[in-house]
Amino acid sequence: MEKSLNKYFLFFLGPTLVAFSIAFIVPFIMGVFLSFSHFTTMDDIRWVGFNNYVRAFSNPDFVNALGFSALFTVVSVVIINVAAFALALLLTRGYQGTNAFRTMIFMPNLIGGIVLGYIWQFIINGFLSVFGVTITVDPKYGFWGLVLLSNWQFIGYMMIIFIAGIQNIPNDVLEAAKIDGAGKVMVLRKIIIPMVMPSITITLFMTITNSFKMFDQNLALTAGLPGKRTAMIALDIFNTFYSRAGWEGVGQAKALLFFLMVVVIALVQLTITRKKEVEG
Repeated sequence: MEKSLNKYFLFFLGPTLVAFSIAFIVPFIMGVFLSFSHFTTMDDIRWVGFNNYVRAFSNPDFVNALGFSALFTVVSVVIINVAAFALALLLTRGYQGTNAFRTMIFMPNLIGGIVLGYIWQFIINGFLSVFGVTITVDPKYGFWGLVLLSNWQFIGYMMIIFIAGIQNIPNDVLEAAKIDGAGKVMVLRKIIIPMVMPSITITLFMTITNSFKMFDQNLALTAGLPGKRTAMIALDIFNTFYSRAGWEGVGQAKALLFFLMVVVIALVQLTITRKKEVEG
């Protein structure tokens, strides 16, 4: 059996490796090279070293996008995970109709980001029209509009992950805790949260990366207005690459910096929460 697997290993894995190399590895390597180059097409590439990175950090739009994205991510990650966990606790108590509620709360995750952006733009502008303004008048409207949109889209998905983790807790452990006199708060802190840490690891990773990478919702809801002050990093990179002639290399440098930043933050988060899993 082992000889047969070794014999056909490359036959089955080869096409996947070729596709992965063409779609990811080769473009990534080319992107790293282009981030150190000035170019408008692939025929006029000129090496400029770290000049693109200097121009990226001297660009106030990029610095603003970094701060805006970081604040948005912190707020969204906290609200999404707390709300999703609370809903998961509520919907695992055996109440009648919980399956219907789970379905309704999860459904927004099935809607595309562009569609969601325009839906919430219509809703928020309809509300703000009472005060004679729109979502693009003030950056704070755009910020909280994006927070509201991301919460509506992702809470249901994270809730399903938490529900799976909670339902995986053995009933005899919970019953033993109650017999020993542990209250609801103690059971939550000492049993439920430690035992769903694998789910917390997953949801934190997904909400952090999704929040930083948000693009289509940002484009549809505010398009960075007013004055690019609500543009997140992905939208700023898009605008730099496609809207400013001669800044293609800077856009590529921003993209590489963005990639490294998200990877580092995600790895730190995974390391910390996985240690908690072991302790739990």
